[in-house]
Amino acid sequence: MQAVKDVGLVLEGGGMRGVYTAGILEFFMEQKIYIPYVIGVSAGACMAASYLSRQKGRNRIVNIDYVNNPEYLSVRNYIKQKQLFGMDYIFDEIPNKHVPYDYQTFFESEEEFVIGTTDCETGEPYYFRKADYENDMLTVIRASSSLPFVAPIVEYQGKKLLDGGISDPIPLKKSQQDGNTKNIVVLTRNRGYFKKKSNMIWMVKRKYKQYPQLAKAMAERYIRYNETIKYLEQEEKEGRVFILSPTSPLEVGRIERNPVKLTNLYELGYQDASRLFNDFQEWLYK
Repeated sequence: MQAVKDVGLVLEGGGMRGVYTAGILEFFMEQKIYIPYVIGVSAGACMAASYLSRQKGRNRIVNIDYVNNPEYLSVRNYIKQKQLFGMDYIFDEIPNKHVPYDYQTFFESEEEFVIGTTDCETGEPYYFRKADYENDMLTVIRASSSLPFVAPIVEYQGKKLLDGGISDPIPLKKSQQDGNTKNIVVLTRNRGYFKKKSNMIWMVKRKYKQYPQLAKAMAERYIRYNETIKYLEQEEKEGRVFILSPTSPLEVGRIERNPVKLTNLYELGYQDASRLFNDFQEWLYK
């Protein structure tokens, strides 16, 4: 791939829907496409990590082959530890024992990797760059992936952090603020999707009464998300954004455990990236 400058890769979260992103990034790795600036939240950040360490196939192994292990995702986890996903298992045991993560390649790579989290005390997004987390990248990704209600708050560098998708679900504007004039945006929802107002806000206020700004951010998340989608569509019309999103109706939910459905979505991501590759190259080098 020719060298590109001022181009960002923006990755939405979405729990297990993130395997769609994994399929796209697998195709990118095969084509040796490495975007100089990558920003992701939640599952998007998880998938980006193996992309930036150049570990082909790793996302598929971790997120599909391991999904039926009760340590990975189960009601048992929630009963025992108040977390649906086994956060220690996913962000410590798997990368350090079972499917080793290539830290050296990641930290020697030239790409910037920004991880979005939500500051519980302010309700605002808080971003970590490569220089900020040094050897603690997985802790920051864990914070970015810690969903309200089903995962505990992560304390890191004096901050209390949760899921990055609460405050900045599709961090395109952050990428633009960091100087990227063109952005590839990977969505994990079908085109035309807009969020609805939650009817569970009373539970949010009750659960996070110590963090009123966090509760406010969660209550207003649907507004922020829908505004971002409209902004994305406008930026796409202006030629500044190239969007990749599932081209078949989604059958995978945030906590999906069916490996067949997950494999199908992973392969859809790969196929969508392959099918749009010529259009993508034309846009990228225009």
